[in-house]
Amino acid sequence: MEYTLVPDDTTLHGFFDPDAAPVLTIDPGDTVTFRTLDCWWRTGAQPGLDPSLWERVPQHRTGYGHALIGPVAVRGARPGTTLVVNVDAVVPGAYGATVAGGRPTPFTEAYGLLDEYAVLDWTLDPAAMRGVNQFGHRVALRPFMGVLGMPPAEPGRHSTIPPRAHGGNLDLKDLVAGSTLYLPVPVDGALFSVGDGHAAQGDGEVGGTAVECPMERVTLTFDLRDDLPIGGPVVRSGGAWLTLGLGDTVDAAMYQALNAMFDLMGREHGVKRAEAAALASVAVDLRITQIVNRTVGAHAVLRDGVLDA
Repeated sequence: MEYTLVPDDTTLHGFFDPDAAPVLTIDPGDTVTFRTLDCWWRTGAQPGLDPSLWERVPQHRTGYGHALIGPVAVRGARPGTTLVVNVDAVVPGAYGATVAGGRPTPFTEAYGLLDEYAVLDWTLDPAAMRGVNQFGHRVALRPFMGVLGMPPAEPGRHSTIPPRAHGGNLDLKDLVAGSTLYLPVPVDGALFSVGDGHAAQGDGEVGGTAVECPMERVTLTFDLRDDLPIGGPVVRSGGAWLTLGLGDTVDAAMYQALNAMFDLMGREHGVKRAEAAALASVAVDLRITQIVNRTVGAHAVLRDGVLDA
């Protein structure tokens, strides 16, 4: 079956909550197409304005995080199973924005930008996959969703900002159309939500935002597996396996990503852990996913054929 969800009073929310009622319940194998707002809940392009003056849709509330659509329940999902999210299409809207500096964060303090900020207003061309800002800077678009995930099992509302083992604000630029995201399910039904469209982003998202944009179409097909035990996000993208680590520091995130990669290498290549660590030193690339979401993200990359050539 195929379904469509659009931003409205029933679907928009700015938090994760394990007790939230699903707006849609689907079966494994079903496909959902979402239309999303940008992360700031804006009503449209508002170039030249101070971000504090941006107009937001009426569904926004003080204290909300990213503008999410959902939650979607998947029949049969339960703790111990793995949610499979196939990214079929990601089509950005016609505008976006990037903001850096001007707010009290560790990274803006490190850059000396607590009292200075910049806003880049982008005009996006989804057909040509190009974006241009008011200064004439041009970038190639590689759209993906920053937030894809499920709520923690603990009761109450949870912020959308820090990524977690079961997804959320991962900000992994490899989650483009054609990729697959694997997440451990934390709650019955999964209660999956999506938002935070990025038209383009570098590894690290070092300024704090990407080309933040609404998405005209985000098509995801969902499945479940009970034969793939994982402790955190795992991705197939561009002929490679990626394992994600999350932590308070880059070191913590890095080691978590690598330990998950050693597990994956054991499953995929039948090697023992020490051998996996030795092979990873030769064949695995280590990258910083993002440094700006309270919880740091890193990912390890093993490309197909590297160990079989």
